Amino acid sequence: FFFQAEDGIRDFCLSRGLGDVYKRQIESHAKDIIEMLVKRCNSPSSFDWMSQLRFKYDESAESCNVTVHQTNTAFYYGFEYQGNNGRLVVTPLTDRCYMTLTTAMHLKRGGAPQGPAGTGKTETVKDLGKNMAKFVLVFNCSEGLDYKSLGRMFTGLILTGGWGCFDEFNRIEIEVLSVVASQISTILAALLCVDKDNYTHTFNFEESTLQLNPSCSIFITMNPGYAGRSELPDNLKSLFRPVAMMVPDSVKICEIMLKSEGFNDGENLAKKMVALYNLMIQQLSLIHI
Repeated sequence: FFFQAEDGIRDFCLSRGLGDVYKRQIESHAKDIIEMLVKRCNSPSSFDWMSQLRFKYDESAESCNVTVHQTNTAFYYGFEYQGNNGRLVVTPLTDRCYMTLTTAMHLKRGGAPQGPAGTGKTETVKDLGKNMAKFVLVFNCSEGLDYKSLGRMFTGLILTGGWGCFDEFNRIEIEVLSVVASQISTILAALLCVDKDNYTHTFNFEESTLQLNPSCSIFITMNPGYAGRSELPDNLKSLFRPVAMMVPDSVKICEIMLKSEGFNDGENLAKKMVALYNLMIQQLSLIHI
């Protein structure tokens, strides 16, 4: 089965004239994963297979549920309409971030990608939401945010079941973060109660009684290297599962983009193009670039 799927996906990815480049980027990654599984996977319980984002359709259920699995976690597919939007080029760094975020949601915690600018922290959260068909809202945090504004944002996520990604979360004042830690702790405690009781849960949040949609999740991104950033309080750190996002693999990204456009020798071309651009950055001034 693996060999047949490998040949089919390779032909699909390298054929010209297909309608959507973004779809070919996903299929190119799927081809690489199948090649890896053919070489290394010898059991359904192998970690190489279990670590992949897998989708299962349950025909026996009355509602025909689709579930998303990764490692020992499972979530309901969201069926949120995504439109014909762009997709992220998936690299091994992206896969590791996916595993950390899905494990955090399974443990009823938030996810906290952190690293330098341009490493894809926010985009990885958004692309995981696209994979699981969840509605993702990105909020750009600033020093002017107070706990009341954040409480209104949290209320919307609780009621709709959306995902909230709070970009540059450590720009918020330290006094506000202490109150926000209490708000997030209340939400995560309510999510734990939903699993235990197995029914729709209502709880008190900011002097209101809200009906919790268990699909909601909270993510934060941080860039510790910038000046003027606050250190998160310990009670807030404990609510999030951190994942370090380092410099992305430019060669792999370039290779997948070239293959999605129909280049047969994308691997060698990617190495040459990345080497060329690295030399340009080193040798040329900003005016020439």
